[in-house]
Amino acid sequence: MIVRTLDEVIGSDDDVSAEGWNSRRLLLAKHGMGFSMHDTLIHEGAELDLWYKHHLEAVYCIEGEGEIESRVTGQKWPIRPGTIYALNEHDKHTLRATKQMRMICTFNPPVTGNEVHDADGAYAPAPGTESS
Repeated sequence: MIVRTLDEVIGSDDDVSAEGWNSRRLLLAKHGMGFSMHDTLIHEGAELDLWYKHHLEAVYCIEGEGEIESRVTGQKWPIRPGTIYALNEHDKHTLRATKQMRMICTFNPPVTGNEVHDADGAYAPAPGTESS
């Protein structure tokens, strides 16, 4: 059984941040669950162009407000507490926070923990997997 708390992750190596976001990584590839789970803050005013071309991601908003926009179709959806979105087709998207958002994110395959977004807005492929 794995039991971790957000308090023990904050300030550790599993607390990863970059411009516009902070990802507190609760479960990682090393935990052997087949997915990773993160408690992520998207800072107010952030506008992130993302494309998880090597991972599937599902995101559930528990605090804040913003929107997600498809960079393929231009369609926009509001994000607020109780909203979930799933990037089931490795969707290119822009995420905007009008109020700091707190998101619970899952990635498949799981991340190792040190990933930050590359120039495409993606994480590198998980070790031992082929890119999609």
